[in-house]
Amino acid sequence: MMEFFVYILESQKDGSFYTGISKNPEARLKEHNFGNSKYTKGHRPYKIVYREKYSTRNAARRREKYLKSGEGRELMKGLLNGVLLNNR
Repeated sequence: MMEFFVYILESQKDGSFYTGISKNPEARLKEHNFGNSKYTKGHRPYKIVYREKYSTRNAARRREKYLKSGEGRELMKGLLNGVLLNNR
């Protein structure tokens, strides 16, 4: 069974966030930090601050789209506030 992850990165340069999906978030993080993504290139370096596992790409994609919506961004802020406060 394939697993897909929705992941959230935090820029250590400016505190901005990026949400994406991947089968391997750690490998994808390396790509972001090497500058292989046009959108994230100027905000490097990143660290993974949150991830969720899904059994299908479609389910992960729906969640990613939701987290990028207005309502989803508000939920993401709440999730991250709890996660980041507990890890700092």
